[in-house]
Amino acid sequence: MTGPGARGTETHHTEHDADDLCAAGTAVYERALREGHVGTGEAGHAPCLLGLGLLRPTADDPRRLEPAPPAVVLHRLLRASADRIADERRREVLLAEAFEPLMRIDGRRTEDAADTPTLRVLSGTARINEAITEAMGAARREVLCVQPHHELNTARGHASRRTAVPRDQALLDRGGRMRTLYQHTLRHLPAVASYYEQLTGDAEARSLDEVTERLIVIDGAVAFLPANADGTLALEARHPALITYFVTVFDRLWRLATPMYPQAVRRPSVGGVTARQRSIAALLVEGHTDAVIAERLGMNVRTARVHIARLAATLGSESRAQLGYLIGRSGILDRQEETAR
Repeated sequence: MTGPGARGTETHHTEHDADDLCAAGTAVYERALREGHVGTGEAGHAPCLLGLGLLRPTADDPRRLEPAPPAVVLHRLLRASADRIADERRREVLLAEAFEPLMRIDGRRTEDAADTPTLRVLSGTARINEAITEAMGAARREVLCVQPHHELNTARGHASRRTAVPRDQALLDRGGRMRTLYQHTLRHLPAVASYYEQLTGDAEARSLDEVTERLIVIDGAVAFLPANADGTLALEARHPALITYFVTVFDRLWRLATPMYPQAVRRPSVGGVTARQRSIAALLVEGHTDAVIAERLGMNVRTARVHIARLAATLGSESRAQLGYLIGRSGILDRQEETAR
């Protein structure tokens, strides 16, 4: 059906599937669709067209090939693809049936391991809240939570609190305990006060100038923490080593924190310098800018600069460089460490 030249071209043609149609095949098939047919010599440049059923011999002239309608070809190829998928699924079932008794021989709880992976990524606020609510529903002992400033003052934070109140109260009603670490700038936030006004039971809260990113640890068995900057991804961790680490970090921060609920404690001033100003002083000595200090302490830059100005006035500083020197000479940071201990 083809001449020597066509056979030579066919020799160098690379086999491929319909979803990766070669340029030569595309050109010949398009011409066949426009003109109603092509010669067998032209088709020899693209032997794939016959193999894929895109061209077929005409009944009245064996030297001509007519194009199969694209819709018919597409339907046929999709049906073939569906058949392959069905075959693969049947193979998966057979493999699962073959290996299931073998997986039981060593006595390991493979079913539990499959159902509860040690680390899982949760995507979307709704899915994250659903997973936390499910874990809270099974909790009986204690929930630990770290709540930074930037997480609470968002639309997602407000929605999370509305979801949290009935969920958290149910744990307290079962005799469970809740401990929460807040950033110190949240101590007097109305939303925090409103949250605790709705709870009855063993719930405690303390605050620190700096806290970690949001963290929830439930019954020492599962932890939730953010997996990206905007909080739309979260990690669900169940690995015992990770859980132990999170609980240890929380307990150490808890001992350093200032009680705020149910009984609030006011942090004392030292030499006329407030606790907040001492925290700022520590960051100033480390050389941080006003913007970094504000971000780490959960306040806006203007508020941070007001505190820095008051600190400078208290210590009698006339410049930023002199302020760092006076902070070191005053000993207020040494006394801050003694108070923490």
